[in-house]
Amino acid sequence: MNDKRSQDDARRDEALRSLDRVEAESETVAGSTFVRMAKRAQDHFGAQDLDEDDRVEVWGTRIGRGAGLIFAVGLLVYLAITYL
Repeated sequence: MNDKRSQDDARRDEALRSLDRVEAESETVAGSTFVRMAKRAQDHFGAQDLDEDDRVEVWGTRIGRGAGLIFAVGLLVYLAITYL
């Protein structure tokens, strides 16, 4: 009976360690996904995909993307006020 109890305790301990490992990995994946998405948005609105030597194109792109974001938020607010 003591041998069975020690086997059950060992399996329980292994299961708890596995659950802790899975929980830690899932937090890392979720955190890294959020950070990666935030970095992509920052690069997009900062016009990091363009040639830095052409400052007019960079600033024009930044202004256009910012205006598009403001328009989209304004449209969402308008639709929410109108239909909700």
